[in-house]
Amino acid sequence: MTANRGPVDRKSPLQQPTECNCKSPLQLWRSDDWAGEISMGKKRKHNETEAAANVKKDETAEERPKRTLLGWKSNGEDDKSQNSSLGFRNKEKVLVTCSRRISFRYRHLMLNLVDLLPHCKKDNKVESKESKGATLNELVELKSCSSCLFFECRKGKDLYLWMAKCPNGPSVKFLVNAVHTMEELKLTGNHLKGSRPVLTFSSNFDKKPHWLLLKEMITQIFGTPKDHRKSKPYHDHVFVFSIADDHIWFRNYQISCPHSGGQKIDHGDLEKMTLVEVGPRFCLNPIKIFGGSFGGPTLYENPFYVSPNQIRSLEKRQKAGKYAKKVKAKTRRKMHEMENPMEVDEFADMWKE
Repeated sequence: MTANRGPVDRKSPLQQPTECNCKSPLQLWRSDDWAGEISMGKKRKHNETEAAANVKKDETAEERPKRTLLGWKSNGEDDKSQNSSLGFRNKEKVLVTCSRRISFRYRHLMLNLVDLLPHCKKDNKVESKESKGATLNELVELKSCSSCLFFECRKGKDLYLWMAKCPNGPSVKFLVNAVHTMEELKLTGNHLKGSRPVLTFSSNFDKKPHWLLLKEMITQIFGTPKDHRKSKPYHDHVFVFSIADDHIWFRNYQISCPHSGGQKIDHGDLEKMTLVEVGPRFCLNPIKIFGGSFGGPTLYENPFYVSPNQIRSLEKRQKAGKYAKKVKAKTRRKMHEMENPMEVDEFADMWKE
């Protein structure tokens, strides 16, 4: 038998009230405890990532040094090179072009100079007009160059070389004589293409101010910048600029030295070094030096310069003088015959009867 305990209010577990300390998301966000938990969680994650990165660094091998033209460089050497590069760096670039209707011989000379200058850029032919200075300055700016060598051919015979620093000048106009290209000479000298040349000048360049200006311009234009991307870090040929009869004569020589099999040359072998000519050859006769690029005020004018047109006209006059001498000789002969007539011969008409 079971005892009656009275009515009991029985509810399901879902209906029974339970004590809950739940908060809304906004309350949780505003509470300091939750903010502290978030910050603690972030710090833990950051520390964990740093520890993992340090472990990976310890496990990986050392970084391989960078390879350059001058050899392998470590990180310390890179820092030194960056500090040293803060000073002046030569970024000289030369634009080499020519005028239209240039002869093949002069075009080959221009291509020889392009092979000798790894820091130059070629461009299409330019029309030789009065406005060529503006067009050339614009081309130099478009090609991001700082100097220009312009070969101007006139009448298919005369070659003029413009050497200019763009866009502010100065500029020089030369008459090119005694041209001999590499293909004509066929010399035995041979040097590495793209190597840096050694520039040598005769002592006459230091005597007068206009020669000093020309020396500085030639040094900047023909000297290959150090660490240029198209150049090689070797000096195996020499550019020789010498003055004779107020003309600049250009020669290119290879530095030939005997090798004993090692990489370095013995000190005694330096005295046995010889120069072997490579080419090309040409002679520069300075006409005028201008203050601007392809024009401007005249800084110097050569008083001994004679244009090729005047030389050709003098040669024609000399040839015309020979004909005049022949005509004068004929007139003198006739006058002599009139002044000295021949005597009548008695037997002249003897056999006519």
